[in-house]
Amino acid sequence: MVGLAMIVPLLPYYATEFGAGAATVGLLISAFSVAQLAVAPLWGRLSDRYGRRPAILAGLMITSAAFLVFGFAGSVPALLLARIVQGIGGGTIGVVQAYVADVSPPEQRTKSLGWLSAITSLGAVAGPAFGSLMVSLGGQEFVGLGAAGLAALVAAFAWWFLVESRVESHDVETHGAPSGAAGSARPKTGRAAIAHVLSRWHEPAPRLIWIYAIGIGAFYGTIQTVPLLLSDRLGVTERTVGYFVMYLGGMGVVVRALVLGRAVDRLGEARLARLGIVILAAGLIATGAARGSAMLAAGFTLMPLGTAFLFPCVTGLLSRVVPGAERGLYMGVQHTFGGVSRVAFPIAAGLLMDRFGVGVPFWLAGVLVLASLPLTRSMGTRAEPVPPAAADALRLAAADITGEFPVPPAVSSPGPLPGAAAPRRSDARHEAPPG
Repeated sequence: MVGLAMIVPLLPYYATEFGAGAATVGLLISAFSVAQLAVAPLWGRLSDRYGRRPAILAGLMITSAAFLVFGFAGSVPALLLARIVQGIGGGTIGVVQAYVADVSPPEQRTKSLGWLSAITSLGAVAGPAFGSLMVSLGGQEFVGLGAAGLAALVAAFAWWFLVESRVESHDVETHGAPSGAAGSARPKTGRAAIAHVLSRWHEPAPRLIWIYAIGIGAFYGTIQTVPLLLSDRLGVTERTVGYFVMYLGGMGVVVRALVLGRAVDRLGEARLARLGIVILAAGLIATGAARGSAMLAAGFTLMPLGTAFLFPCVTGLLSRVVPGAERGLYMGVQHTFGGVSRVAFPIAAGLLMDRFGVGVPFWLAGVLVLASLPLTRSMGTRAEPVPPAAADALRLAAADITGEFPVPPAVSSPGPLPGAAAPRRSDARHEAPPG
């Protein structure tokens, strides 16, 4: 993650130096997600057949090679090649999450995945600053060599210390979900589930997936083009952009560590998801409208606050409105929709920047996020208990490349987590999923 975070903020600067417009920058950004989305299932199947360790090692070496290509790229096609190879290597993130789940006792699995998310977030914070430092020391080549060296060191560490995990398949039983939670027709395949989300958008599970896809595309799709806005509005260069991105990532870590758990406990998932939509929209609009440091600081503070509230709550709600036997299926569909939006939004942002200006994609994305607020209607009408084993399994299924894991409330006494068999208490503040 450190190496990837070193590269992304610098990509728009080098691309524009090679003659690329904003639309091409958007294509370069999307190339990573396209490649990752395409190969992730293949990496998963390979790890199931040959083991997690070989897949993780192969992914790290491919990633190291991709960083070398970036370091010595002298044209836009070379940058595109680097991004595609990075995406191929980055497709192993699901394998890493599966490895953590394999080696963790069931009662410690969610905690272990939470630590993985925290470490990933810290890497996203440190990477941009490290990348800007490398630029100051030696330019593009130093960035590529530094990122490649880090990936190679991690691969060496994994070679010596990472042992193969033993994967055992366990069928998760569940008491079911509300009869109307996912619609009258139950999809049994990924293609049928995708068609269900597209055709029955008014039902609870599809609505939550659309909220997730819009929000994650609006944020992760446009924020990667923010160096172009910073360069145009504030004169930020590749030597200093890393510190801006570091602040953005740091705010996300602080909110997840200190605010999110208590906010879930106080407001409940449904209210907090609505609040997250409003805050994320406000942050995007403020960033697009920023002409000075004060407005930009407001946008950069509100955006990570909104995403930290929105994504875990939506994922948690989705896990409660679908039957236990279909949770993995619908979590995968959510990931697919999110991946497609992470591809489409950067390309659209680049086209809008070229035609209408650098701020337009941000406030349009904010308006689009705000327009998803009506999809939250009827949240909080019914809760369905879920057995502890199923709750643990759904948290694993909910993990994706954004690191957005459902976070348990910060309660002082031990008790079931959201979606567990017994409710914490009959408090009107705790809302249930859409009905």
